[in-house]
Amino acid sequence: MRIFLTGYMASGKTTLGKAFAKACNLSFIDLDWYIEERMHLSVRDIFASRGEEGFRQLERNMLHEVSEFENVVVACGGGTPCFFDNMEIMNSRGITVFLDASQDVLFRRLKQAAANRPLVAGKSDDELRQTISEGLERRMPFYSKAAIKLDGSRLESRKQIDDTVEILKNLINNITD
Repeated sequence: MRIFLTGYMASGKTTLGKAFAKACNLSFIDLDWYIEERMHLSVRDIFASRGEEGFRQLERNMLHEVSEFENVVVACGGGTPCFFDNMEIMNSRGITVFLDASQDVLFRRLKQAAANRPLVAGKSDDELRQTISEGLERRMPFYSKAAIKLDGSRLESRKQIDDTVEILKNLINNITD
């Protein structure tokens, strides 16, 4: 079984991915962390040295690699589905899940973690809201190709995370039965 979690920055992909993998006895891979480990460079440094195009090509190669793994949950970067044939690869090799969180939830989460996210660091509240709005508008055609859509706003407490894990288990069972 391969599960690919997609969605905008701060939609909860890593949070849900870790919890779901643990509950189902699957391996968990955060694609950005995987790239950093393989390249011995941070995503920020890869962007700085190779540019976005170079990073996206590397990301595609690493996605192809992890899409061969068995019994894995992969939390993709927010932009992963939007380049090359990435979404088609994920849909053909596993079950894709789009975590859809409201713009207000994304704003709150990104504001709290802005220092750790180079694409939003240093932005004013208005700039951050505009970045989220424009980013979602551009990426939604790709996210909407996922087999499953889940509410990423409901990952705030342990109970909400556990409930979402159960919902996702049931949705996946419906697809695979």
